[in-house]
Amino acid sequence: MRPQNAPSKGALQCLRSLIAISKVERSCQSTRPFATSAASRDQAQTEATPKQSFYRSPDPATVFVPRLERRLTRAGTPPIGSRRRRVALQGTSNVPFEQLPYQCFQEARKILLADREEKLKQIEVERARIARLKEADPELSGGELRKQNRLRSMSMTLEKLKILADINDPMVKKRFEDGLGRALVLPRDFALLTIRTGDMNKPIYRYLADRRWREYRRRVLVQRLTQMKIIPDVVPNFEPTADVKLAFGSRNIRPGDFVDSTVSENSCRLSVPLFERGTRLVTIAVVDSDVPNIEKDGFDYRCHFLASNIPITPTSPFINLAKLSADSQILLPWLPPFAQKGSPYHRISIFVLQQKDNIPIDINVAKQKVQHDNFILRSFMTRHMLKPFGVTLFRNKWDEGTAGVMMRAGVPGADIELKRIKVEPLPYRRRNPASFR
Repeated sequence: MRPQNAPSKGALQCLRSLIAISKVERSCQSTRPFATSAASRDQAQTEATPKQSFYRSPDPATVFVPRLERRLTRAGTPPIGSRRRRVALQGTSNVPFEQLPYQCFQEARKILLADREEKLKQIEVERARIARLKEADPELSGGELRKQNRLRSMSMTLEKLKILADINDPMVKKRFEDGLGRALVLPRDFALLTIRTGDMNKPIYRYLADRRWREYRRRVLVQRLTQMKIIPDVVPNFEPTADVKLAFGSRNIRPGDFVDSTVSENSCRLSVPLFERGTRLVTIAVVDSDVPNIEKDGFDYRCHFLASNIPITPTSPFINLAKLSADSQILLPWLPPFAQKGSPYHRISIFVLQQKDNIPIDINVAKQKVQHDNFILRSFMTRHMLKPFGVTLFRNKWDEGTAGVMMRAGVPGADIELKRIKVEPLPYRRRNPASFR
């Protein structure tokens, strides 16, 4: 028997006809009409225009291929963040960082914003106090010296409040890691010496850059300086306060690396980012502390480059030694580092010295008392009241290109090989084969 709730034959035919009509309507809608409207023409043009290939124009925020990363670095736009982060960004939606849909994150941001408002009020109060003290009579505040000391202390407090106002902001940390909002003018030939930071005009980004440098790079530098006895062989003990980065051509040199003579034949490029605001006049000295002296059976010093009156700021820390002025900056031109055959490796130190009160050095007078050979950096620092605050180093030894470098530089001694003097043992320490029988 047929079930009572089964549909009739007429109802089934009606449903089939409705399904067929809907299919025909969808097919008609999907076909392109003969009439061409403005919207359809624009759509056809966008479809006809192919998208630019990812390999032709890689995005610094999502690139993860090493070859493309090197291409962006050479072009002056290094990749943003770590490679793992860039790979993760390709598979996630482009949601703004401050609008992440996490309730705990948003509630924490409200607390941080309230704390920042409180710090901003303290900054305004401190600025008003500084303005009143500047206008006050020095006699009422204990004299001019006491007034300047108070102003200096209050300025330091103001800078600390500026840092505390932004130190917990997640957007500030994100911009610092991504290098967004950066005010650095990046020359093309300094792409290898740059590390992504934020706007170095602001105290918070200078503080974060200093902290990141002290976490790893400064520790490695101090280890190299103490391990290779740069301190106290060249200068007395001092604390590096600036990150000095070095590059020859397309190669970035780490502290203590061996550099071939042909690579260091031309002058280097430096990056000295400052972690304090203001402009500094600095002196650059490149010193070899392992020059063999056969007559006294010891070692002397040699200066391979010396220049003064070089201005640097937190936003323009790049120094190209080849482009300095020969009339107003260079005291001794670049002499390629070299090591004679048979001598141990040479330690080539590059010191960045602060000129006192940013007073320029008279180049014509200073040239009369400096020379490449027998150069003592300590005497030069004492004579011109200089203070070191940054240093880096590399090592040089005899290689296949050293003879050619010395010949092109006009340095004699490429055909001489140094040998150690054989020291005869004392009589009671001589080995007597007859007694061994």
